[in-house]
Amino acid sequence: MKTMMLALAAGLSLIAVQANADVKSQIVNAETHAGLAVQATAIEGVHMHLHHALNCLVGPTGAGFDAKQMNPCAHSGNGAIPDSTDAAKKKSLQAAADKAASGIAATDLATAQKDASETEAMLKSLK
Repeated sequence: MKTMMLALAAGLSLIAVQANADVKSQIVNAETHAGLAVQATAIEGVHMHLHHALNCLVGPTGAGFDAKQMNPCAHSGNGAIPDSTDAAKKKSLQAAADKAASGIAATDLATAQKDASETEAMLKSLK
């Protein structure tokens, strides 16, 4: 009986997580932070906001997630990529995540801002 109760509780927890997964809001949030990265006047600001966007896209268990950076999508699901059920959208989201990661790796302000701008445009096209 105890095993059955634990299994039921685990199943209800999974349903609750899935119900809270809001891919659209995660995309909007990631887009917002990519836009803030574009507007940043120092490389540190660009990197910070791109980390926020990337965290929204990949979620806490995804490649590139940085727990030292804010996750503005922490209460919206597990990341837009893992929460998406549409294969084509998932592929586009991964491309945006890759572009954000490229901007994070950039050491030149103009290059990082360009990657942020491209990330923002990619996400805007998915809304």
